Amino acid sequence: MPAFDTVISGGRVVTGNDVISCDIGIRGGRIVTLGENLGAADHRIDARGKIVMPGGIDSHVHIAQPSGPGIIMADDFESGTRAAVCGGNTTVLPFCMQEKGQSLRSAVTAYHKLADRQCYTDYGFHLIVSDPTPQVLGQELPALIGDGYSSFKVFMTYEGLALTDEQILKVMTVAKETGALVMVHAENYDIIRFLTDKFEAEGRIAPRFHAASRPIPAEREATHRALTLAEVVGVPVVIVHVSNGEAIEEIARARARGLKVIAETCPQYLVLTAKDLEGLNMEGTKYVCSPPPRDAASQQACWDGLTRGAFDLFSSDHCPFRYDDPQGKLTPKGRTSFRWVPNGIPGVETRLPILFSEGVMQKRIDLPRFATLTATNHAKAYGLSPRKGSIAIGADADLVLWDPSITRKIAHADLHDGSDYTPYEGLEITGWPVLTMLRGAVIVENGRLTVPKGGGAFLPRAATSVL
Repeated sequence: MPAFDTVISGGRVVTGNDVISCDIGIRGGRIVTLGENLGAADHRIDARGKIVMPGGIDSHVHIAQPSGPGIIMADDFESGTRAAVCGGNTTVLPFCMQEKGQSLRSAVTAYHKLADRQCYTDYGFHLIVSDPTPQVLGQELPALIGDGYSSFKVFMTYEGLALTDEQILKVMTVAKETGALVMVHAENYDIIRFLTDKFEAEGRIAPRFHAASRPIPAEREATHRALTLAEVVGVPVVIVHVSNGEAIEEIARARARGLKVIAETCPQYLVLTAKDLEGLNMEGTKYVCSPPPRDAASQQACWDGLTRGAFDLFSSDHCPFRYDDPQGKLTPKGRTSFRWVPNGIPGVETRLPILFSEGVMQKRIDLPRFATLTATNHAKAYGLSPRKGSIAIGADADLVLWDPSITRKIAHADLHDGSDYTPYEGLEITGWPVLTMLRGAVIVENGRLTVPKGGGAFLPRAATSVL
């Protein structure tokens, strides 16, 4: 009887802070040996000329999320996780959103029904707390955290989602009492409303004014305020989708005061700018997301943050809508003002290739840093370590083979999500994932799915082991 179910041989393997040439022995869906000249196996994968990485963990994706009257998100769990695995991801953490007046428990039950038997990746849920009633704070949220939903998000902007400072303090207090982790979307709602009303009154309603209505000071101030609230309560906090140097500076100051802050950025802040919103007619709506892409200086600040360790997480903030669709970016209201354009862009499949090409291949970051930013730190921050996020004995055999010799241009025609465009169309990429393995089973090879949907498992998560 063979010693292993599968042996991956001949590759350069990224383990922790090292890149080593070794073989990987897999049995029962787990990594059981790292070494040379391993024994017999039922299956052998030749990884010569390839880089073997831990499967990507995208801890910031929006799938099948309520998006307002007449607006439908482009991805359900089948298409969203299909795109994820084809881009080298093996675990995703989407958001289960509580709507006003809804119990948090009922939101979780409904979201499970959407995901059950539909996923190609393993998955967990972050919670979105939009209605922090005494019942939610005193009973539902602590109970759900105990059931494995150990992270939740609060918003400082958006109609129907924005919480007051007092409400955020109360939510953070629950996190402190339970060991959960709070994620914050940091933008100043009143600044955005003021500027949006002003621009509309002046007739400035084209998509490019979306970016102008959400300027850097709105993000900087909210970041400072979110960190202050966390400092008052004494809890770690995640500042998601950071887009500029001024917000990075606020995070650095809070860390210098001793606050534990996890910082995240996304591909749109590395390769897009606000000028992309200036497309003819409504083409600029393809790039509408929040915070918006900034200027070249902000782009460089985000790259600097990735290279010098200011950022811990690199996520996609995949939030897909169709462009040529009245239930998407071209909602009838969206034809008249940027105010009504759904916020969000697709990106779960292109997250890893963009960072590999622009980061590793351009020598901005090395291979261990790539793995840390895209998998290891996500597992540590969100209670999935040591099972997920690294190539180590005992971990799930969630592995991706990368071919650094492949050069191709991103084209939506080649992607697998439910949208009808990619904001990264035409971007030339060097390096691409050519094989994705989930718990020891090959699920994608050379861009083709090799398994039916439904193999992904729900992952209850432990309290965070803050980085």
